[in-house]
Amino acid sequence: MAENKSSSFESSLDRLKAVVDELERESVDLERSVELFKEGRALVARCEALLKNAEETLRAADGSVAAPSVPERVGDDERSNDETPF
Repeated sequence: MAENKSSSFESSLDRLKAVVDELERESVDLERSVELFKEGRALVARCEALLKNAEETLRAADGSVAAPSVPERVGDDERSNDETPF
């Protein structure tokens, strides 16, 4: 099953590259450009979803929490516990 997702990602990425190449040509008319743009946006969304799924799978396999960690703000460690944060 992982192979199918990987090949789907690779084929989507290859198609996205082809869409970008076609859009970069000066001879593409407006109607075709709009079609290509829509297809490109859908391909980007698909690739992002596949990457997110792969990341979640790796985190689960590693035993990590699926939620991304929130970086600490600079200066938080300098504030005493009784100070108001704003």
